[in-house]
Amino acid sequence: MNDLSPLPQYLVKRFHGWKATSYAENAAWFRRLATEGQRPRAMVISCCDSRVHVTSIFGADSGEFFIHRNIANLVPAYAPDGLQHGTSAAVEYAVTALKVAHLIVVGHTNCGGVKGCHAMCSGAAPELEEKTSFVGRWMDILRPGYDRVKDLPEAEQVNALEREAVLVSLENLMTFPFVRAAVESGEMSLHGLLHDISEGTLLQADDGGRRWVLI
Repeated sequence: MNDLSPLPQYLVKRFHGWKATSYAENAAWFRRLATEGQRPRAMVISCCDSRVHVTSIFGADSGEFFIHRNIANLVPAYAPDGLQHGTSAAVEYAVTALKVAHLIVVGHTNCGGVKGCHAMCSGAAPELEEKTSFVGRWMDILRPGYDRVKDLPEAEQVNALEREAVLVSLENLMTFPFVRAAVESGEMSLHGLLHDISEGTLLQADDGGRRWVLI
């Protein structure tokens, strides 16, 4: 690996600031996490978007959430095909090994991935249709959601598709046998949220996703 570079100094300074304050004030807690392992009560699946900061939104400390982030907070359907599946592996570990009590999918407004999916499905982004587009093939997961919103007024479609990104992921989660078993036994619950970045609000999917309520 001859292409590595030193960490930027502004990040080095931030690390030392964290070590001298947050870590120093909670050193015993961090050592306990290291020796006893993690026991998060919830898994959160959210978008890679840098504006989505789920630990800040919920005031969570280290060790509380098992977090997986990807483009547009999507979960693919269960596909035991022997290939590499990062999101599916994270879900499997959270449910079968960590035995989380809650699995939360957090979508958000102004999602670039969702906008890209809308453009692709409506024919406005042919580059995403290319087999070589990792983003395009990932956004294929959301095509069923696009089919449910494509007949809405055009100005409403992207916002509706942001909600569909959460609902499609929740639907796909229930195709995993171990997720379905945990939900049906009452050992785990599923939750769908939409975070409005501008307003700082959270909407919660209710009534099977047919309506969204403000938390």
